[in-house]
Amino acid sequence: MSSAEMTENESRASSTTSVNIMEVRDGKVSSRIDQVATEEPMEIRLLASGRRVTAAVTMRTPGSDFELATGFLYGEGLVQTTTDISGISYCVDKDLDETQLFNIVNVKLRSGFIPDLRPLERHFYTSSSCGVCGKASLESLDLRGCRAPAPGPQVANGVLASLPEALRQAQGIFESTGGLHAAGLFTSDGELVAVREDVGRHNAVDKLIGWALMQGKLPLDGKLLMVSGRSSFEIMQKALAAGIPMVCAVSAPSSLAVDVARRFDMSLIGFLRGSRFNVYAGRERVAADR
Repeated sequence: MSSAEMTENESRASSTTSVNIMEVRDGKVSSRIDQVATEEPMEIRLLASGRRVTAAVTMRTPGSDFELATGFLYGEGLVQTTTDISGISYCVDKDLDETQLFNIVNVKLRSGFIPDLRPLERHFYTSSSCGVCGKASLESLDLRGCRAPAPGPQVANGVLASLPEALRQAQGIFESTGGLHAAGLFTSDGELVAVREDVGRHNAVDKLIGWALMQGKLPLDGKLLMVSGRSSFEIMQKALAAGIPMVCAVSAPSSLAVDVARRFDMSLIGFLRGSRFNVYAGRERVAADR
């Protein structure tokens, strides 16, 4: 896979934006500059056999855009390996407004490869916070041929308890803005492998899985996915596609997230805060004291 013309390293888009604010503290008013997480739309375009198709438009935090596009396409089953992608770049159409140059990513597919675009009918517009639900979505995973992750590993209580703080400490942009979600990939011993941040939980997971695909690390057997916020159908779908056996979240899961975990023998941990957590599925991977 190669990048053409304008590469991700050349992007001038920033993950943070400076804003003037009025701060009130203990009844005293002052003005200062604050940093907030940047949120902008990104269009993912597929270029295949002379056709151009918009695969998705998502609100995201700029940064790791190519990983985001790659991870999204992989999670939707539109690409299977990096060999399906012959090039990826920002759109450089001369008619584009300069502010949009880094908000459109073109993904050129290999010659002769035409993906099945029916999965995109499930949701054309992907918001940064809302997942997709419904029995048809759950059954679509079976129709795609998704398989349960490999058995194991068993994870100790202490390792699970350490994940939220480890993820928090790895959030560089959150430190300056306080407004980003994160997705972290960990070993079963609690070692951080990689972390990605975004205003959207789903986007953070896509960036992480896109990184793994581009680095040739899929499937992610024996790894743990830790996400800020809650776990949803979308996050479980992405983890399943990547072969991740255990998903942990600091908040609650949705009903469909639980359904996916139980149908595909995944482990799902919710309300992971300190030494407390709930196991919604796959308790055999949790080495909890009884």
